[in-house]
Amino acid sequence: MNGIKTKAARRSPFFARGALAALVLTAAAAAFWQTPARSAEDAVVIPPPAVDEKAASGTEKAVFAGGCFWGVQGVFQHVKGVSKAVSGYTGGSAENAVYEVVGTGRTGHAESVEITYDPSKVTYGQLLQVYFSVAHNPTQLNYQGPDQGTQYRSTIFAENDEQKKVAENYIAQLDKAKVFAKPIVTTLETGKTFYPAEDYHQDFLTLNPTYPYIVYNDLPKIENLKALFPKLYSEKPVLVLASSKS
Repeated sequence: MNGIKTKAARRSPFFARGALAALVLTAAAAAFWQTPARSAEDAVVIPPPAVDEKAASGTEKAVFAGGCFWGVQGVFQHVKGVSKAVSGYTGGSAENAVYEVVGTGRTGHAESVEITYDPSKVTYGQLLQVYFSVAHNPTQLNYQGPDQGTQYRSTIFAENDEQKKVAENYIAQLDKAKVFAKPIVTTLETGKTFYPAEDYHQDFLTLNPTYPYIVYNDLPKIENLKALFPKLYSEKPVLVLASSKS
């Protein structure tokens, strides 16, 4: 997302709603759509976590950061058991939870996604498996594909001690199994508040499926989710803006 950000002078609502319309039908996007397998990052087949949370009723929340939140949100919106996935900022203060400010890389925030899920349908460990294998590349330190800076770091914002334990054990398990060519650099942060991003960032992947950045970097993630996790995949995404209007 960084290449687009710098050339677009830090996207504004007007850019997102207006200028994007001029790009969605580009020939490049059309070509990319025909070859989704040629993505910036390939998915990695990894084992499920040996340690997972205990089955429970009700809903829980998980917060993950892994590069541009457009793609991470888009992936988890297609996971069964997820009732909401919201793009936002985590790691900094409320005053700095503004897109243009977060983009400086000096706020402590990371572009992140808050996931509301039913642990009786999808566990925290299963969400982590999707996060590590499909949603992003956990071996890239303070960047993700074309996006550079600490705001694009790979971070799990654990909501409680159990989530922290599951995440710590899973990272150790994956590193020991050497499923990635490089060590996992994903960090664990606790006690951080999630702040929703601006409306024009919500549901971005679904609303802009032919936007070149989305086609090349993010649509392949949805296809990989469908291929690697057919039992978890939901064809219909749960949308933020749709639920807020209902």
